[in-house]
Amino acid sequence: MAVTEKSLPPAICLMGPTASGKTDLAIEIAEHLPCDIISVDSALIYRGMDIGSAKPDAETLARAPHRLIDIRDPAQTYSAAEFRADAIEQMQQIVAAGRIPLLVGGTMMYFKVLREGIANMPAGDQTVRDQIQADADRLGWAALHEKLQQVDPVAAEKIHPNNPQRLMRALEVYEITGIALGEHWQKQAQGVDDLPCHLHQFAIIPEDRAALHARIEQRFNIMLEQGFVEEVRGLFERGDLHKDLPSMRSVGYRQVWEYLEGNLTYDEMVFRGIVATRNLAKRQLTWLRGWPEVNALPFNEQKNSDKVLNIIGYTSI
Repeated sequence: MAVTEKSLPPAICLMGPTASGKTDLAIEIAEHLPCDIISVDSALIYRGMDIGSAKPDAETLARAPHRLIDIRDPAQTYSAAEFRADAIEQMQQIVAAGRIPLLVGGTMMYFKVLREGIANMPAGDQTVRDQIQADADRLGWAALHEKLQQVDPVAAEKIHPNNPQRLMRALEVYEITGIALGEHWQKQAQGVDDLPCHLHQFAIIPEDRAALHARIEQRFNIMLEQGFVEEVRGLFERGDLHKDLPSMRSVGYRQVWEYLEGNLTYDEMVFRGIVATRNLAKRQLTWLRGWPEVNALPFNEQKNSDKVLNIIGYTSI
């Protein structure tokens, strides 16, 4: 096995929109190289959320174990900062064993904070959040976005008015610290040097949007056949979960939850679940089109694993 000279050992980042074939490609790469897979997916972290998150099945995990899956209960939260710390720890363990970390998933914020670090920002303050929510209920999120433009134009430019979660966090940070979130980002952008590996970044980027949409619809219907509704029903009946938890906001889960509440018919749930998944893919592709130093891989290409090996300078073993 030959490797190009790098100051740090290599790690492979494999990104792409949902349903683009990332897992299959990762397993193929792992069959050619001594890789250990780290999941970069905000839904796979949750126990009991298997079908709707497209979690690899037991047979697949036996062939290619994935780290950072099933590490939280759906009632718990998990931040991007926690992911970064966990991922770095796993990368260090893999490198110490003489193997290559292979980070695979579609949660682009996780990849971003892994690469760039994360600003040292305050913990959430429920009192402040309640006040912001009350203002939003009274004035609307568009008015709060205008307020953010006044106090933090950098963050306001990056945060859409229809993204209340990020908008609330930006206003919360400003209310707690008096410092704009954009300033925190600027400090963060000064660089990080704690990564244990040199990141080789790859992304499956479909050019044929219709083909990806067809794959998304097919996969959602297969999930339903596999018992997706029953999976969510088990979570729904626990009694300690609700649809505003981060876990239940996952694409597909929220739509099935609303069906179980009686707010959607079955057909409406299926339609909205597919549309939500398409919108997720669109957001992921928007991230990737502006991603620095990424090697684009074609959708549904049989020789992508060879391209990955060639680019990072490894030969198959």
